Amino acid sequence: MYDLVAGSKTVKSSYYLSKSNALELFPMLKGDKLTGAIVYYDGQQDDARMNLAIALTASRHGATVVNHVKVVNLLKGLDKDGKRVLVGAHLKDELTGEEWDVKAKAIINATGPFTDHIRKMDDQNVESICAPSSGVHIVLPGYYSPDQMGLLDPATSDGRVIFFLPWQKQTIAGTTDLPCEVTHNPRPTEDEIMFILQEVKNYLNPDVEVRRGDVLSAWSGIRPLVSDPNKPNTQSLARNHIVHVSPTNLVTIAGGKWTTYRAMAQETIDATIKACDLQPERSCQTDGFLLEGAQGWSPTMYIRLVQDFGLECEVAQHLSKSYGDRAFAVAKMASLTGKRWPIIGKKIHPEFPYIDAEIRYGVREYARTAIDMIARRLRLAFLNVQAAQEALPAIIDIMAEELHWSTEEKKKQHREASEFLAQEMGQMVNRASRDKIPINLTKDEIQLYIKRFGIIDKDKKGYVSINDIRRGLKVLGIRMNQDEMHSLLNEIDLTYNGQMELQDYLQLFGDKEVPGEELHEILREIDTNMNGQVELDEYLQMMSAIKSGHVAYSRFARMAEMEEAQHEKEMLKKQISVERSGGGL
Repeated sequence: MYDLVAGSKTVKSSYYLSKSNALELFPMLKGDKLTGAIVYYDGQQDDARMNLAIALTASRHGATVVNHVKVVNLLKGLDKDGKRVLVGAHLKDELTGEEWDVKAKAIINATGPFTDHIRKMDDQNVESICAPSSGVHIVLPGYYSPDQMGLLDPATSDGRVIFFLPWQKQTIAGTTDLPCEVTHNPRPTEDEIMFILQEVKNYLNPDVEVRRGDVLSAWSGIRPLVSDPNKPNTQSLARNHIVHVSPTNLVTIAGGKWTTYRAMAQETIDATIKACDLQPERSCQTDGFLLEGAQGWSPTMYIRLVQDFGLECEVAQHLSKSYGDRAFAVAKMASLTGKRWPIIGKKIHPEFPYIDAEIRYGVREYARTAIDMIARRLRLAFLNVQAAQEALPAIIDIMAEELHWSTEEKKKQHREASEFLAQEMGQMVNRASRDKIPINLTKDEIQLYIKRFGIIDKDKKGYVSINDIRRGLKVLGIRMNQDEMHSLLNEIDLTYNGQMELQDYLQLFGDKEVPGEELHEILREIDTNMNGQVELDEYLQMMSAIKSGHVAYSRFARMAEMEEAQHEKEMLKKQISVERSGGGL
């Protein structure tokens, strides 16, 4: 059916896979109930860059494009026939507070989930035509799916669609579909994240442990679905679009999806021309019209970037796919690395191909805030919320150079971006899920972890400071700068006080519940600095999180293990030295 509908425009023909072939191509799948699979082909895009490319293309052809500007109200007047119609809008710059009027022969309302908000500016009594639906997505490590193949099941445990697909070298999984309120700041919930993880778990073999701690980021998007009064829930709403013209000539385009955006645009413009009696100079040009960056692009263009500029191959491929032929303009802004190779292109985070030049170029693409950059120019916030947090200072420093930000403005940008990552990209809900883990450790495990903690906390303060981490890393011969050490500490600093207490560390692991009295007894045997049940509970929760899968990894836990091994070596050396001296001092 998929191939039949696509006709000659299909990407590739679909085909059937036997069970053995399906497991060969998708080895992560659970095989016990698998009988076979259907493979079909579909396109994938970076929606933020696609949206930006459309705006940049419009600008190149004469449109005036503005960012961070909202409609305060619509202006009305009389047309040549005395009919009351829309004649403009009153706007406000959200960054500067400046307000002004814009006159217009026609106004098109293409505002997604905010469609009815604009329509009610035109007529407060108008009935809503959009039913907003919340869809949560999560990002997991790339090993959850093969590089070029994903999985989709249209019938999950509650009838919704579930998928997990390779995306930007990670795995994106979703989705939920629930009625919601329209907001500028949608947030994922723990229940929605756990629903997706549980559904993903149903398809993967036991070798792939689906862990809560593997969720790198999570976000909620609002779908502007076209409502159907004959159907009771949003799951059954159609994704097709409607074009509506109000009595005052407000043209609204609502619903739809990316795959039909050009047809939607053409239909909307045609309706606007008719409703507002416009006189276009030519017919619609959208068919075959190339967007910004497409003119000189080819699949092998990245090789020229490598050869002409000395970019790392992965970076060149990323720039080519993201910017098209504009990648050359980005590369020209890249800094020297100071290395033999790559020659240019300083990465803003070691795990991702984003480079410093993209920040400078992003400012020229209307980015005005740090949130613009980490979420809507680069996709770092969507791919890994912790990596985005770590890259923020470098990103803000470069933007400050370009936009001449003051020290206070830089602090404001960091604060707002951190809040965005915490609330809207899943950082806070990730941490909250870890903090709720019950204390569930064996006596032997607690003894082991307290021993390791004590090796790092040599002064027996009851907590580990940045100086303790510095000293421990030095013993292990590991080099970290100050920011990296603070990042390591922040992984487990649950009380946000710049130090890691014993309770923070123990909260990292766990699997079996231990009665509170027994825990106190164990701690009294090993550590006399413990001073209360609350601290004990917090302490043990962090240790429980690793064992239960709510924390995927911890650099500090690994460091503690390595320090213990080093400590044992040192103790062994001392014992050997005494024995060889005949037992003397």
